[in-house]
Amino acid sequence: MLIPLLSLLLAFDPASGSGPVFFVGTYSKAPSEGIYAFRLDAKSGGLQALGLAAKVSNPSFVAFHPNGNFLYAVNENNQGSVTAFSINRQTSKLTELNTASTKGSGPCHLAVDPGGRFLIAVNYSSGSVTRIPIDAEGRLGEPSAFDQHGKPAGGAGTDPKRQEGPHAHCVNFSPDGKFAMVADLGLDEVITYKVDGGGLVNVQTAHVAPGSGPRHFALSPSGKVAYVVTELKSTVVVFDFNPQTGALKEKQTISALPSDFKGTSYGAEIAVHPSGRFLYTSNRGSNSIAMFAIENGGKLKFLGIESTRGDWPRNFGIDPTGHWMIAANQNSNTIAVFQIDQKSGKLKPVGNTVQVGSPVDIEFLP
Repeated sequence: MLIPLLSLLLAFDPASGSGPVFFVGTYSKAPSEGIYAFRLDAKSGGLQALGLAAKVSNPSFVAFHPNGNFLYAVNENNQGSVTAFSINRQTSKLTELNTASTKGSGPCHLAVDPGGRFLIAVNYSSGSVTRIPIDAEGRLGEPSAFDQHGKPAGGAGTDPKRQEGPHAHCVNFSPDGKFAMVADLGLDEVITYKVDGGGLVNVQTAHVAPGSGPRHFALSPSGKVAYVVTELKSTVVVFDFNPQTGALKEKQTISALPSDFKGTSYGAEIAVHPSGRFLYTSNRGSNSIAMFAIENGGKLKFLGIESTRGDWPRNFGIDPTGHWMIAANQNSNTIAVFQIDQKSGKLKPVGNTVQVGSPVDIEFLP
């Protein structure tokens, strides 16, 4: 069932009470104009469209300040930048505060440190990492630290079309904010930076199989196991993470596709269920979500895939209760709702598929 974005109520039951709000980051080409807001009915999985939250250029990924009062969006353009917004929690509208340069091109991901003191953005096109301070009013300062990744060994990676140079693709903080981990698709590396001293100090580089293209990263709730989805091989690499040193030690690599899958597919997003019992990745090409059980020690057991009811799933968001997943289908201009079985971890489509132009990122408001 395809429901237009402009519909006020999308299988939403007002009598069920207010539910969590989430924001959708997009590529701002017609019909998209920027960042959109929705409210999820926590009982039925219905969606209420709250409209355009902010008109902004290519806000492909967004992140929240820990206090929940500010939102930050990358502007994925040749001259990369991050825009800061204040959040009206009554209307879910965003008011622009200011914009800061990422000192690179094509910023595609960002994260705010757990203390709310700064954010880190990664530039995909230029392969670099930038640290930007945040003041008490949520505004961004001038970049305070920067690291340019080098070329792959030999000048190009195993895939010369996608790994001709560095391509920093995501950044995630350790729970204590001491470290930040950056996956670089072009280098087949996950780089750990020490960030609690005010800079970007490379303390360890973990390598994945050549030609894998590590894309996005997730930590277990304990903070002791890390997971990386690879774009070019559609695998998940499991690491032990040392919270004292920031070191990553690989212990498993598992496919995110069924053994009988034929065709081309690219891994995109990865997330651990709030319970810590399940893990999910998105597959562009097979247009699916891969489902895994997390076993003792953090290793994964493949449970299967579920269609995203659209084309080219990028990011997906799991609501804070862990009962619902929203998937963003970029090429079909839709988002789809799934219910998560709390015992098996498997997904069940609710049936609501809502139109949003070029959706990329789904983030629930804290």
